[in-house]
Amino acid sequence: MNLTLKIWRQAGPNEQGKFVNYPVSDISPDSSFLEMLDILNEQLVEKGEEPVAFDHDCREGICGTCSLYINGRPHGPDTAITTCQLHMRKFKDGDTITIEPWRAKPFPVIRDLIVDRSSFDEIMQAGGFISVDTGGVPDANAIPISKVDADLAMDAAACIGCGACVAACKNASAMLFVSAKVSQFALLPQGKIEAKRRVQKMVAKMDELGFGNCTNTYACEAECPKEIQVTNIARMNREFLVAKLTDRVK
Repeated sequence: MNLTLKIWRQAGPNEQGKFVNYPVSDISPDSSFLEMLDILNEQLVEKGEEPVAFDHDCREGICGTCSLYINGRPHGPDTAITTCQLHMRKFKDGDTITIEPWRAKPFPVIRDLIVDRSSFDEIMQAGGFISVDTGGVPDANAIPISKVDADLAMDAAACIGCGACVAACKNASAMLFVSAKVSQFALLPQGKIEAKRRVQKMVAKMDELGFGNCTNTYACEAECPKEIQVTNIARMNREFLVAKLTDRVK
């Protein structure tokens, strides 16, 4: 495959960025998208040019760090995958592929295609944990949890925090991410004790960091690589309303 890559290049967070075109040739359709970028960077290094900076780690669809905006879609033209799971057979010979970083104020560009997503960490730190001392490991049946609740909590916990929901949303809303983290605890008895304070603190931190509001376009759910459902947002809204009416956060 012979392709033209239109890649966003930006030297730093305070530098002006621009798109730069790079031709690549003889790309195998079975190559992953990141392998294709590796090939490009090898060519740039051989020419004495600066390689394209992009983030990655596991390359197995688990960590979410490989987040790229490809041809107008988070993680590219496929469903329920991360960028590292995208293969070049999803493109055609001669295509021009536009590659950008996430575009959201709370995700400032560090360099080229890498953005700072530490805002997600701040939201988690604001309340996404349980501090109950559980002591030793209990027997499997010591804390009865219904199969339905256990499955819903596990589905919510599958969120990898890649930020595709923010990138897909016209308002740069983080509500799908935050609601998944709220749900994974709120559905289980271990998370009930601090549920009211947790949801208020996480929502407050989300607003403080500049994420937008949800307007129910469902773009977040459509682009989520782990298929997190917007029903979690409804659950978070209920948790938040109940907490506001019955609890106070100092």
